[in-house]
Amino acid sequence: MSEREATVLLVPGLRGDVSDHWQTLLASRLPRVRTVAPMGRDNLDCAARVEAIEREAGAIEGAIIIVAHSGGVIATAHWAGASRRAVRGALLAVPPDFERAMPAGYPTLRGLRDAGWLPIPRGPLPFRSIVAASRNDPLASYQATAALARSWGSELVDLGEVGHLNPASGFGDWPAADGFIAELDTVAGYCRLKQRRRS
Repeated sequence: MSEREATVLLVPGLRGDVSDHWQTLLASRLPRVRTVAPMGRDNLDCAARVEAIEREAGAIEGAIIIVAHSGGVIATAHWAGASRRAVRGALLAVPPDFERAMPAGYPTLRGLRDAGWLPIPRGPLPFRSIVAASRNDPLASYQATAALARSWGSELVDLGEVGHLNPASGFGDWPAADGFIAELDTVAGYCRLKQRRRS
């Protein structure tokens, strides 16, 4: 495996198996990929999700790029503080604001707190990362997402109005993910990230 051939580790949010989710479609076209098994919204145990990320990461030889969505982003932040596994980079798409009440059908604040999700880790992540933010996400304001990106030391990318970047919001495929992964997987891409941070 060459320096630039990282394996992508997909970390889903609080969902089950969704065949038309962009992460599922992304997995079908990547040459080197593993997916943390979705656990749905009934099993909220954050520690179990962190253990699942560690298990899948430990099964990968060589470099890793994490691609997390929604609650998977928050689980990744918890995992990053507990794991020693090196990561080349992470694409963190539309993290939810678990510190405010979710819409109907989503876990309650008390349920999230009891399951170990809160407080959300806010220390700098030990790997470079891109936080992709939506302007009209029903699960987080743009400002809350931007604040998380700052606390994690992540590059913030404004996706515009893409809802929660899921099938209910019209995604489906999300081809831009491929470009972000490529950027994280190259030295040149890393230099572009650093340059954008300075500008």
